[in-house]
Amino acid sequence: MADPAPPAAPSEPESSDLAGARGSLTIKDRAIERIAAAAALQVPHVVRQSSSMSLLTGRELPRAEVITAGSAVAVNLYIAAEWPYDAAALTRRVHDAVAWHLHEYTGLVVHELNVLIVSTARAVEDEPVEQSVPVEYLESDIVAGNTGPRSDIPVTPPLPPLATPAAAPAAALIALGALGLAFVAARELFIVRGTYDGAPWIRNSFEWFGRLHWHPWIAPVAVVLVLLGVSAIAVALKPRRRTHLPLTQSGTVPTVWMRRTDIARMCSARAAALPGVLHARTVVDRRRALIRVVAASDSAIDDLHDTIRAEVEPRLALLADPIPLVLKVSRHEAPAPTNETGTLP
Repeated sequence: MADPAPPAAPSEPESSDLAGARGSLTIKDRAIERIAAAAALQVPHVVRQSSSMSLLTGRELPRAEVITAGSAVAVNLYIAAEWPYDAAALTRRVHDAVAWHLHEYTGLVVHELNVLIVSTARAVEDEPVEQSVPVEYLESDIVAGNTGPRSDIPVTPPLPPLATPAAAPAAALIALGALGLAFVAARELFIVRGTYDGAPWIRNSFEWFGRLHWHPWIAPVAVVLVLLGVSAIAVALKPRRRTHLPLTQSGTVPTVWMRRTDIARMCSARAAALPGVLHARTVVDRRRALIRVVAASDSAIDDLHDTIRAEVEPRLALLADPIPLVLKVSRHEAPAPTNETGTLP
């Protein structure tokens, strides 16, 4: 009798059956926000703060804002603390606990974690306190974490601050015209159904257009309408004007912007604070920053020129695209003396 055949060796799993090929895991930002908020509540002196409008406004504390890129995450965490507390120690404990929870539960690398205490409150006595997870904290760990190399995260450049589109007034007029047309259409519908007794506007208008013949005023009206149409197209295609100027930053994209009005106020305040300056006024446009200074009658104009430039130009150098400084200094003219009768001697 022949020996039974040996059992066949188990076949190797196909590449399509590997765990990595069967699917992927996606953790949504909302889940990361909830993990960060729950981890912050486990730290002593961090309390929950909410109001009746929290469900609508989303202002409940603790609250997290996250930005994910690949396997890294950046978090801004807003908390409410129970008074009294040591702000420095509390934020370090919250930082450690949240970073530990995020890495333990999601596997993401915490690229940046900012803890902000935005409110001081009293703890709710009847609210159950979750068991805290012990997190070892060493000063050297925080220093190493802040100074060590970080993984590169793709940065999406933010949109620059822009003015209101030039087509906004035209859009408002079109919206008002659409509302007026809807009112007329509703009125015609009520007239057709007998709800409202009145003369129909649309039918009478079309009958008037049907009886219309050539008149001398038709040609100018057509020309005006063509010009209005071309103007509307030009306004719609006109690019929006940049309202702010970017400041120099260490990153690759500008994230801090200033209005030209604020730059002008800064220059005027710096110039007016100098000795010998009675009044300073600044105008900042796209080409330059013009400062008009009224100096005291006993001030040296040349020295004042150099002093104002040394004080203002470093501030303008903070702009990503520096603009030249134009300085005009005039001396204050003292009024001529008069006698008791109010006339010149």
